[in-house]
Amino acid sequence: MKNPGKWCAAILMAVLSQASHAQILIGQTAGITGAVSAGVKETTDGARLYLDAINAKGGVGGQKIELVSLDDKFDPKLAAENARKLIEEQNVLALFLTRGTPHTEAIIPLLNQHGVPLVGPSTGAMVLHQPVQKHIFNVRATYQREAEKAVSHLASMGITRIGIVYADDSFGSDGVVGAQKGLAAAKLQAVTLEKFNRSKPDFGPIAPKVFQSNAQAVILVASGQAVVDGVKAFRAAGSNAQFVTLSNNASGGFIKSLGDNARGVIVTQVFPYERAISSPLVKQALELAKAKGINELSPAMIEGFAAAKVLVEGLQRAGAKPTREKLQAALEGIRKLDIGGLEVTYSPDDHTGLDFADLSIIGTDGKFKR
Repeated sequence: MKNPGKWCAAILMAVLSQASHAQILIGQTAGITGAVSAGVKETTDGARLYLDAINAKGGVGGQKIELVSLDDKFDPKLAAENARKLIEEQNVLALFLTRGTPHTEAIIPLLNQHGVPLVGPSTGAMVLHQPVQKHIFNVRATYQREAEKAVSHLASMGITRIGIVYADDSFGSDGVVGAQKGLAAAKLQAVTLEKFNRSKPDFGPIAPKVFQSNAQAVILVASGQAVVDGVKAFRAAGSNAQFVTLSNNASGGFIKSLGDNARGVIVTQVFPYERAISSPLVKQALELAKAKGINELSPAMIEGFAAAKVLVEGLQRAGAKPTREKLQAALEGIRKLDIGGLEVTYSPDDHTGLDFADLSIIGTDGKFKR
């Protein structure tokens, strides 16, 4: 061998290069632009707080976690195509933090075909819980649980005239089921029940009906801009109802979008209060946020942070060379995982995660209060 030193140096460079590229690819398809962009940004930012902290310590098994995010513009067809690209072309180990019920439903066939786990979908649809979807690991509570709690709260305040307005899709229908359960428990019936086209919301025909129903409260089961437009239309029609929506709208961006109509809107929540440092989960997230110059958290950020903790736990349990199959088994083996005052448990027969539900109201300062 003419130059063993040069040969050894080449080998070392190759090893270092391979090590520097050693990474765990995690895929995300969500509405980075479009009607739910504000919430998507905040959940993703919350997840990155934890993922970045793990990567700063060397990652998992010496491999950095790389989140590859594709914009589906809140379109279920594009969500499915993005998922296909992530799974088949980029060979991601898992999917993470999808957004939207029909969007997540659209990728289930791909998850099943390729055996890819999906951790922490940002939707509380019952269809993702029962019957158990083998490859979906929920972290947050269901929309039905939220809607039922919201109606129970309204009834406890003596409010009896409750209306429901919902998007004409699987998410909207799911939320209505929970609201109807709450109404039945309170021995009430909806004074108005109206649906609208999710793709092209038009509240013109609905607003007069809401006003004429004399509803004291209206539950809006919809996403982002649709809720903003609905509240604006109902107020313009003369309604003085208390408006209530679900945790898919629990973001600071949603409050800003509401503008002058924000005050007094109730938003259900599925994680502890983002300013409650008595919660170990919130305290940890806030410490990591402040280290990045971020002084406040939103509920959506807490959701992303919690989902990231579950993902990382699964990766750590999957071993030095994680595969989709090993990660699937590792997640199903999680029992009573403390993610900061909340316990997550999975099994082959239960992928529900948490059942925490609470209520918040938007105050005069433009922030959620509990």
